[in-house]
Amino acid sequence: MSLEEQVYQALRGIADPESGTDIVSKGIVRDLRVEGGRVKISLSLESRDKEYVKGLQETIRAATASLPGVEKVDISRPLPMAASQAPPKPGQKAQSPFEQQQGIPGIRNIIAVGSGKGGVGKSTVAVNLALALEEAGFKVGLMDADIYGPSMPLMMGVQQTPITNAENKIIPLTAHNVKVMSIGFLIPEGTPLIWRGPILQQMIQQFLTGVTWGQLDYLVVDLPPGTGDVQLSLAQLVPITGAVMVTTPQDVALTDVLRGIAMLQKVNVPVIGIVENMSYFECPHCHQTTKIFSEGGGERASERLSIPLLGKIPLDPEVVVGGDKGVPAIKAKPASAQAELYRRIAAAVAEACETAAVSRG
Repeated sequence: MSLEEQVYQALRGIADPESGTDIVSKGIVRDLRVEGGRVKISLSLESRDKEYVKGLQETIRAATASLPGVEKVDISRPLPMAASQAPPKPGQKAQSPFEQQQGIPGIRNIIAVGSGKGGVGKSTVAVNLALALEEAGFKVGLMDADIYGPSMPLMMGVQQTPITNAENKIIPLTAHNVKVMSIGFLIPEGTPLIWRGPILQQMIQQFLTGVTWGQLDYLVVDLPPGTGDVQLSLAQLVPITGAVMVTTPQDVALTDVLRGIAMLQKVNVPVIGIVENMSYFECPHCHQTTKIFSEGGGERASERLSIPLLGKIPLDPEVVVGGDKGVPAIKAKPASAQAELYRRIAAAVAEACETAAVSRG
């Protein structure tokens, strides 16, 4: 019996604590690879209970590490199993359509910030999330993947054209101690881009591997709105640690963000949480709160999908002014309640990434 068969046999002896079915038959074991004495196990878990996940991983590690010939056991981060994916048959090796994914040397975590529709403040959230992570002591990069509507040059206050190094790689610009790359640095302002899917994929790959990002704890990627070629290309090219989805409270935005989350789950991108932007407006004079864009959209999405609601960001006219001047909210008003909300969102994202790192072993 090969070592791979021995590992499968050991895994079949582990019952899922929630259902009692063995974890191979239930489809929790998505992929198994044996390379010499190294065993790599990829899991797909619907449960988000940390104690359940940790306990199951410890059981798997103990059952496989004791087998003769096993030198190391790697358990990849748990991924939510899309409803359309049938679990593999017992003993059958599951194949992922994204097996060509390769990490970027030096970058520990890639965080995608997306939205179902435009106009919900996704780029504002991406910028302030990146700055909050940097403020917490992490090395951070910010990649503007919104090719058709790049806003990072304006929002981060950098307008120069990047130069290349001796290896013909682009050196990203730096603003607020964050490395930044955007197509907006490379084309004249106001120039329309009329590109089809293959060219978009080449540009995304260039921004990922043709830029000297160096050592980063987090690369925050500002996605375009919707569920198009850029999102699919990014998911195919690199393993995304997690995604943050941005919505506004009204039902039309809720419908679109649900669609965006469903797309991410189908390509095995874990969704860390939802941010409800423009949640309310507080009058600076009388301090009365007004729900301009209805209310509860983020909470309804969170409850329906069992995905955490990371924060409810108020509507603040000064954020618009600061964004236009290249001074994001967390820098313009560091002591404000809004800045503190971004710090809490960043802390939740960092915690989710640490959990994923522990899951990978």
